[in-house]
Amino acid sequence: MQLAHIPLDRLNISALNMRHGKRAPDISDILPSVRARGVLVPLLVRPNGTPESFEIVAGRRRYFAAKSLADERGESDALPCAIMEDGDDADALEASLIENIARLDPDEVSQWETFSRLIREGRTLADIAATFGITELQVKRSLALGELLPKIREAYRREEIDAETARYLTMASKAQQKDWLALYADPEQYAPRGYQLKQWLFGGQSISTKVALFAIEDYPGLIVSDLFGEDSYFADADLFWLKQNEAIAARRDAYIEAGWSEVTVLEPGQYFHSWDHEKTPKKKGGKVVITVSHRGEVECHEGWLSRKEARRARADDEGGEQDEQVVKPSRPELTGPMQNYVDLHRHGAVRTALLDHPAIAMRLMVAHAISGSSLWQVRREPQRAANETVAASLAACKAEAAFAEKRREILALIGQADDDGPLAGGHGDAFAFASVFARLLALSDDDVLRVLSLVMAETLEAGSAVIEALGHNLNVDMAAFWQADEAFFELLRDKEVANAMLADIGGKPVADGNVSEKVKTQKKIIRDFLAGENGREKVQSWLPRWMKFPAQSYTARGGFRTADQWAKVRHLFVSE
Repeated sequence: MQLAHIPLDRLNISALNMRHGKRAPDISDILPSVRARGVLVPLLVRPNGTPESFEIVAGRRRYFAAKSLADERGESDALPCAIMEDGDDADALEASLIENIARLDPDEVSQWETFSRLIREGRTLADIAATFGITELQVKRSLALGELLPKIREAYRREEIDAETARYLTMASKAQQKDWLALYADPEQYAPRGYQLKQWLFGGQSISTKVALFAIEDYPGLIVSDLFGEDSYFADADLFWLKQNEAIAARRDAYIEAGWSEVTVLEPGQYFHSWDHEKTPKKKGGKVVITVSHRGEVECHEGWLSRKEARRARADDEGGEQDEQVVKPSRPELTGPMQNYVDLHRHGAVRTALLDHPAIAMRLMVAHAISGSSLWQVRREPQRAANETVAASLAACKAEAAFAEKRREILALIGQADDDGPLAGGHGDAFAFASVFARLLALSDDDVLRVLSLVMAETLEAGSAVIEALGHNLNVDMAAFWQADEAFFELLRDKEVANAMLADIGGKPVADGNVSEKVKTQKKIIRDFLAGENGREKVQSWLPRWMKFPAQSYTARGGFRTADQWAKVRHLFVSE
């Protein structure tokens, strides 16, 4: 069973309730109690199909009493509810809740005394709520009575003031409570209550000169005094707050200079709850909390830690882990949304400026391709060989040797050693990116373009249409980088293709004369032509159709991916 406070508009009567569908019940006997104290015994509810709505299984009269009170006041409080789970017995839960509530003291002031004692003994809000079958919010409301002056608390115990008035007085400063108490004790004066008290506490703009932290003579505006001159007020509230905030900031800075680990200034009207904190000296990490009332009163609460922080500090002391020289901040300087706000505005300004600096953009793009980022994922071509034969051939070819030599020259431009691995395809390390970008800024455009050419060369996808388009556009002469080697002949196993190659290198009569020979024999004849042996005329710089740009097939069977890739893009580069 989970206890929670649920807004009135999210509750409705369950069809399982024995009185469901009947007219509104008579609530005259419980309405005065609800009006004075609110709903104390939780309603039994269960989810009603959505996470936001619940149906009432038990507590129908309490629900109607709360609705009636909401109609009177024009506003409603959330109701304490016990949320049932599947399999819960409603009668048993209702009896248990009533029994727990019966264990509570009959009035809230006595409850405050009990709860305060338990807090001092180390019990948490959750512990107290579970013990008495009430919600943590109800415990907090009772503990808030500790903020009242004793005379006000006793008047509430005697039911001389109602719950709403007591609630607003818990939000008043001690000076405001004294002022109200003076009105309450004077039979010729009217002490505001309920909603009027709220207006009296927070709605007025009359700010007494008694609350100023700054010297009155430093206030440049008008000060209004009554006829007897006993009390005076600042005529300009905005000007007062300007001077008062300056004084609060100075007080905060003075605390920090005095060695306090942290000083928190709460917003006007936000309250400091001593029952949720522990007194802690400055040398043990105690903090200062400055509260400001809506009427300008300032209170400085020196030497406090929240109970959670105090428990953590004690655990650190016991474990010998407390470093008195280092005080970690309890919260970041910027909230998450504010950090997002700053990031996006700075991003928008920088990228707009970048559009006017294409040379910088080129260097930035190269740095991204080299180092990577969370948005750039560049992978180098792995050049995976299908077997050891292919790998050995690639390692020995002229193109790889020439590439390695030019690569060393380009790496030297950015201060990177040849044995550091591939240049492109970093993993997004911010410092590595900044280092590369800084080096590129120092290079000429020509040198940056050379680095770019290496990055692009390392990231060209083997077997892709890009290779075919580039080979055609650059007029690559494969004969300058390749010649038929042992691996080529070892991998050549198709008899029809071998005969077509023989026709290329030796002529059609030779090919026709050996058309029925084994592949091995035809490959031997091709070797003889390339070497000029066994009476064959030597053929220089022979390229099979597979290796030329553009690549061509030897048969109509298909299955030659390189030719297929060129066919896809040929119309983009060759006009018919």
